[in-house]
Amino acid sequence: MFWTFVATVFSGLGAAGIALGIRALTRKRAPKWIIPVFAGAGMLAYLVYMEYDWFEQKQTLLPEEAVVVSTEKYGAPWRPWTYVVPQVTAFTVLDTDSIVQDNPNQNVVRFNLYRFEQSYTDAVSHKMYLLNCDTRELVPFARDDEPDLDELRTLSQDDRLLRAACTE
Repeated sequence: MFWTFVATVFSGLGAAGIALGIRALTRKRAPKWIIPVFAGAGMLAYLVYMEYDWFEQKQTLLPEEAVVVSTEKYGAPWRPWTYVVPQVTAFTVLDTDSIVQDNPNQNVVRFNLYRFEQSYTDAVSHKMYLLNCDTRELVPFARDDEPDLDELRTLSQDDRLLRAACTE
């Protein structure tokens, strides 16, 4: 977060420098107010770029055995540009190394899912799941290491999680 702040300040200073250059080229005929406008626009442009680049940057840090199985895109009123191009604010990753065949006769697998969420400080949470590959039923484990049947859901036939977990 500190380095994001430093980079934002330097983006603003760089953009203000461009405005000063414009004023120098026009022999100070360009209005003085372009300097703070350029500085603010430079900082805003950098922050918007970083928000959109967050998902790609996090993907490059994932190990090879991690497979992205879902993404969440949102628009927000305080970020009107996200209604035009929604940004990825969270994604879920399957750890393929954690896939264990629980019952080979019933084609049931157990695995870990990690959820990454973009916020002021990036948040990561993980949970163990049980998936019946034949019936496509997915159930998370509760804190006491028992399946939480209240949270049972059926995945669609073309779900990325189903394909990634059941083809291993």
